[in-house]
Amino acid sequence: MTMTTMPPDAATGSLAKAPRSSAPAARAAVPDAPAFVPEARAGLIGSLTRTQQVAAGAIVAAALILSGVGLYLSFEHVAAYGYERLRFQSLGKARLFTVGVDVGILVLIAIDLLMAWLRRPIGWVRYPVWLLTGATIVLNAASASPTGEAGWTLTDYVAVGAHALVPLLFIVIVEIGKTAIGRVVAPEEAEEGPGIPGHRWFLAPVATYRLWRRMKLWELPTYRQAVEMEQDRAVYRVLLERKYGRRWRRLAPADMRLPLIMAPYGLTVAEALALPREQEEREALLAESKAAAKVAAEARAAERAAQAEIARLRTTGTVAAVRAEVSAATEQAAVTAQAELVAAKRAAEVAARAVETATEAEAEAESAAALKRAAEDRAAAAVTARRAAGIEKDEAEARRRAAVADEEAKASKARAALAVRSEAEALQAAAEAQEAAAVTRARAAEIERRAVEVEDEAQLGKRERAVRKVARMVLAEADGDANVLPLERISDTCNVSSTTASEYRREAAELIASGYRP
Repeated sequence: MTMTTMPPDAATGSLAKAPRSSAPAARAAVPDAPAFVPEARAGLIGSLTRTQQVAAGAIVAAALILSGVGLYLSFEHVAAYGYERLRFQSLGKARLFTVGVDVGILVLIAIDLLMAWLRRPIGWVRYPVWLLTGATIVLNAASASPTGEAGWTLTDYVAVGAHALVPLLFIVIVEIGKTAIGRVVAPEEAEEGPGIPGHRWFLAPVATYRLWRRMKLWELPTYRQAVEMEQDRAVYRVLLERKYGRRWRRLAPADMRLPLIMAPYGLTVAEALALPREQEEREALLAESKAAAKVAAEARAAERAAQAEIARLRTTGTVAAVRAEVSAATEQAAVTAQAELVAAKRAAEVAARAVETATEAEAEAESAAALKRAAEDRAAAAVTARRAAGIEKDEAEARRRAAVADEEAKASKARAALAVRSEAEALQAAAEAQEAAAVTRARAAEIERRAVEVEDEAQLGKRERAVRKVARMVLAEADGDANVLPLERISDTCNVSSTTASEYRREAAELIASGYRP
């Protein structure tokens, strides 16, 4: 039995005993039969020495001879009895009936032994075997009963017993053989014994019925495990009463009363005490998942905002480029029209002056002046063209700036995607870290459970157990250096003073130095 330590106050938030595993994990830890049948068969034969194999072969041969003798005697007696007194129409039909019963018994026995050999026993097969064998025993015994009105004598009783002896002996040998096969194939199950001893039913029928009911309801594999669970709960109940008094059912916190509340559901003390911590872990995981979902939503919102900004910048750049292009074309057309109008006015003025002066010289002079002015106008048009070229250059600069804005928007989108991917990688790393921590806790729990079993087998005292527990804490939490492990950790775990904790740490260091490994 694994002794349960005294539960601490509920305010401390710590449990009296570290949870070994949850209820489904504890049930999953029960060893199943191997999936590969030929290996189980090879293990059954290979586990015997040469002499044992010869002895087993001799026993099997003797059992076959005994079965042959029993079948022969049963066949003759039952066939004759069936024809003469059971109203079969012919001796042949009576013999077929006898052969059917005997062959049915042999087939069922063969199936029962084979499934026991393969570690897949079928528990209810033995009942029809017993029924058919009982019928054979009755028929064999009835075949030796006296006929007529003559009374029973001592010889008649002996004859009835003699006829029933061989079938009864045969079924006893079959049951012994099945039990032997089971002990060779599954020695651990044979040592533990899955059933409840008969004397317990006689000594404590009500408590035994409750124990049996719990074993069947919650699929407890062995009687020993069920008894250990009951002992743990009894000790825990006494400890609660010791700490909180006789009114512990009202004074003890709900978390401390969980082992007794969950007892009808097949949970051990450690599993029941672990339920609040498992609930807190589930709530923490749920909160982490909600936080991760919130971060992902924020990242998606940021991505959508970045895409909207990119679209806005692209639209703004396109509008600016179109406006610059329209403005340049309009200004160029206005300048050209203004130049043509000025040239026409000056030409008209030149013609009018030529007519007024009526002299060729003056007309030529005016023409030269007009040509000069036309040259000046062309120079002005050239300046206007240069201005238009500047406007086109500004338009090209606007398009270039729009392209730069587009590139910046793309870079912003890439940074947002990189942020989302980094967040996903961080979440994955956190999940892997949680999984690794869970595996580490499971391994530590398995090491602790095996160490406690070894200490139980060695029948160590309370101080030796505490020192070994501190040694395991040093190996697991301080890399083998006892001075690194705080005394407060030892005091809280073992519920002792700082002086005693210091002694435990010193003795644990000596134990590790001597080569102790859990």
